Amino acid sequence: MAQGDYLIQNQSFPSFRSDLNSTLEAINTSNSGTSRPSSAVAGTIWLDTTNATTPTLKLYDGTDDISLATFDYSANTVNWLDSTVSADLVNDLSPQLGGMLDVNGNAIGNGTEELIKFSETASAVNEVTVTNSATGNAPEISATGNDTNIDFKLTPKGTGKLILDGLNFPTADGTTGQFLKTDGSGNLSFDDAGGANTPAFQAYKDGASQSLSDDVWTKMTLPSETYDTDSAFDSSTNYRFTPQTAGKYFFYAKTSMQVSTYNDLRNGHIKFYKNGSAVDITEVSFTPYGDTTGGTGLSPFTSAVIDMNGSTDYVEAYIKINGLNSTNQSTEYNLFGGYKLTD
Repeated sequence: MAQGDYLIQNQSFPSFRSDLNSTLEAINTSNSGTSRPSSAVAGTIWLDTTNATTPTLKLYDGTDDISLATFDYSANTVNWLDSTVSADLVNDLSPQLGGMLDVNGNAIGNGTEELIKFSETASAVNEVTVTNSATGNAPEISATGNDTNIDFKLTPKGTGKLILDGLNFPTADGTTGQFLKTDGSGNLSFDDAGGANTPAFQAYKDGASQSLSDDVWTKMTLPSETYDTDSAFDSSTNYRFTPQTAGKYFFYAKTSMQVSTYNDLRNGHIKFYKNGSAVDITEVSFTPYGDTTGGTGLSPFTSAVIDMNGSTDYVEAYIKINGLNSTNQSTEYNLFGGYKLTD
């Protein structure tokens, strides 16, 4: 290591050669020394060897020396000192990149340990794993400042999903008041609070009478509907409810029975049939069996909870009237309805 005055005087050849070698040695050693070379002018770069193991590269600007970088001879590393080219990503609070950051499977650390490591394996192509190498755990993600939101977005949206810890989030928003529910297999979706009471229907025959034979079960004919959320009630042919959603359903039915002969009506019945078999019955009577007196009109009502398979099960409402001697028997204001109970 050497410094020179960079001046070669007119002199004898041996002296000229010695002077030239001193100048070339100064150039070859980056003007190394423990102080600025006496020949320095504005723009001269020299190596300050005051610390022999971590010398500092300096630039003389004509007035002062500007420290550019230090060299660690033991670790074979360089530490740039100017803030605009700092390689110290731990202490630089506002590092800037001119392009993409390609860590190529390496880690970002603080110089002594790996803090975050990005990796992609053959079995997890296009996946990025972020790990705190010191603990083996995923690092905490946080936001500070006025806007503390952390937004995860798919750009462009496409058909992809946001998956957090195995949970698949819906790709579209729900409606007001809905909540997120899981199917138990990691798929989330929006649903109404408490679940919806559908399918649901209510059918009726208002005003017009339905003729009945004495002591004969007759299906209610219900050509009109108040509502039918899933078009599951047949109001034209079979007058039956066939929901395509499995679950427990609450059914209700009522009617107004009358006979033509005063005090001739003894009792009336309503019965639910599931798939052609009776599952519930209600009887309303005026008098005990064997009595010879009765009434003129009855209004039976019944309700029941029936389990439906959601594919083929159907429910119908039947009515029956018992009179003493009357032959003109009928019902009016028939009503039959039901809805699914929430889970």
